[in-house]
Amino acid sequence: MLFGGIEAGGTKFVCAVGNENEEIISKLSIPTTTPEDTFRQVYEFFDQYTLAAMGIGSFGPICINEKFDNYGYITTTPKKGWSNIDFLHKVKNHYNIPVYWTTDVNAAAHGELKRGAAIGKSSCLYITIGTGVGAGAVINDEFLEGIHHPEMGHINLKLHPDDTYDGNCIYHSDCFEGLASGPAIENRLDKKSQSLSPRDPFWEIEAYYIAQAIMNYTLVLSPEIVVLGGGVMHQKHLFPMIRKSLKDQLANYVELPNMEEYVVGCDLKDQSGIIGCLLLAEKELRRNLSL
Repeated sequence: MLFGGIEAGGTKFVCAVGNENEEIISKLSIPTTTPEDTFRQVYEFFDQYTLAAMGIGSFGPICINEKFDNYGYITTTPKKGWSNIDFLHKVKNHYNIPVYWTTDVNAAAHGELKRGAAIGKSSCLYITIGTGVGAGAVINDEFLEGIHHPEMGHINLKLHPDDTYDGNCIYHSDCFEGLASGPAIENRLDKKSQSLSPRDPFWEIEAYYIAQAIMNYTLVLSPEIVVLGGGVMHQKHLFPMIRKSLKDQLANYVELPNMEEYVVGCDLKDQSGIIGCLLLAEKELRRNLSL
């Protein structure tokens, strides 16, 4: 039995086929160009296999509410050409198989919960900090979703005392994404994050924003563990700085596990999302068989 997974990002689509033993037998990375060209390549890849089900984790915003007419769509994305694209039904109509539909960060959270850094937990928060900032939360083994999926990358943050940057989010300027994403770092300093020295004083500001966001999420959601991913978090020296800043900002108001166990990196590295998609495909097949 084979399962398909699509981790759909604004830069690239990662497509994979896995078996019932959770072994990835084939994988392909496709640049995210126009919907027509991208879906053509997606179909060419998966048409080689007979799939039992598929899991999709997509960049967004997306509609995850089945009561809405645009359920399954990518909605108001700034990615040119991708607004109001009926992603889910393009796939379902082409393959006529069960398909699990969620956000890319939810898929990554599920992957880390079931096979990565959060194994054994019933709740976790996954945050990606890269081209954008987003987060997926699993609470009592279920995704946190309501009328829409959470957009945790766009919460308002108070400025670091030494930061005068206005932010670069086209919607909110100085939200979490506008202050701490990879493009925000580059626009602020005219340098990419990977070119900065670990001793650059800017990292204290970056750690402050990430820790402030984690504090807010912790006070609202109380996850058992926070998993950090994305390109900016390839800077491993950030982790101890974030943990220290989080401890300082929380000021002992709530009791948390050891910080080294509470704020961690991805065990699955850059595979969190695609492994999560494959696991969600299996979950969707089991749900359909039980109906």
